[in-house]
Amino acid sequence: MPSASRITPALLLALASSTTLADDLMTRNTLTGDWGGLRHQLDEQGIKFTGDYSGETAYNADGGLHRSARYSQNLKLGVQFDLGKLYGLDNGGKVQLTVNDRRGNSASEDLVGNRLPIQENYGGLYTRLTELSYERTLFTPALNLKLGYMAMGNDLGGLDSGILCNFMNAGFCGHPLNMSGGSGWTNYPNAHLGVRVKYDLSPAWQLRVAAFNVDPESNGNSSRAWHLGPKHTTGTVVPVELVYKLSGALPGEYKLGYYYDSSDVKRIGSDKQVSGRDGHYLLVDQAVWTSSSSEGRSLHAFGQYSATSAAASPFSKWYGAGVVLYKPFEGRPRDTVALGYGRAVPNPRSRDVQQDAAAAAGVAYPNLDSAEQLIELSYGYQATPWLTLRPDVQYIIEPGAFSGDNIDNALVLGLQVKATF
Repeated sequence: MPSASRITPALLLALASSTTLADDLMTRNTLTGDWGGLRHQLDEQGIKFTGDYSGETAYNADGGLHRSARYSQNLKLGVQFDLGKLYGLDNGGKVQLTVNDRRGNSASEDLVGNRLPIQENYGGLYTRLTELSYERTLFTPALNLKLGYMAMGNDLGGLDSGILCNFMNAGFCGHPLNMSGGSGWTNYPNAHLGVRVKYDLSPAWQLRVAAFNVDPESNGNSSRAWHLGPKHTTGTVVPVELVYKLSGALPGEYKLGYYYDSSDVKRIGSDKQVSGRDGHYLLVDQAVWTSSSSEGRSLHAFGQYSATSAAASPFSKWYGAGVVLYKPFEGRPRDTVALGYGRAVPNPRSRDVQQDAAAAAGVAYPNLDSAEQLIELSYGYQATPWLTLRPDVQYIIEPGAFSGDNIDNALVLGLQVKATF
């Protein structure tokens, strides 16, 4: 039998090794680390690998349709090729390749019956190509060009600061949903062929213009998951966005946008076609307070307004507002507390169609509010540099505003988990 003097050094060495590994796991920037130096070496040579996971669990505690829980997840893997580093080219540009996979079930569809997705990562439950693009500056450093197969929402329609993704509901996280609900606008992971141009008018002002193919049959269609070319083009959507970024002690970001979709679509409540759909939006992220005694602690206020085509969009207006507190506690420099309110307004034409259908069927139409409303409170706990845990509470008012169903207000408890590979 081995003596205690032989066991103790081996045991101590094993404990020291495991402790070192645990410490490294808690402090590294990504879950998989530097791959023994290979990842950094490839990055220096011009090949950068990225990956992340998000899982969202939502439990309907009161109201809605059913008491139960639903889980959805999103897995994204990408690689970027810096052609300047790889081939020694001057301003060679970058190629981005991204693959996405989504699985799970919807709390909104199964448990609550509301329009604004409770889990922002639900939808398109299959593996797909989400980006194959080429980007470079052109003629001058102030002009940036990007073209290929990509989602419009990657570059337009959202706040660059990322403040809105301190929430779990898709009504806040990302972009106003009536853009994609009432035109050919596409948000991640739906991608189409297009081109985007950014031009720096000054250090504070930037103009963004793009043009994307509109192909509604490819959205959420698993048979088109790896097809870059359109199948049934209906038109082109052209967004124009003016961006202003305020610097200083209280920084801010302001976006004013307009888009036009040339597609012909059916007018709501009529058999006639309407030519062209358009919309406009205003997005704001403004710091309103920073701590003089604790670096990094600040309070930001955000606002969203978006309006779409009255003739053809079932989702006519969106209003959103809220606040996010960064570094809520001295010992938690990367945590956040977020509180938001949103109001999604159905198109009155859609309500008239529902009322007429109910009358024709001899069914009483419920007395509903004019909009679905959302109140959301979340806490972003940065467990490690690569892992975020976000407990979340959502209160949904008038969940049946879009469906025309009389559904009780719902209280939803959630947890979002995000990990960077």
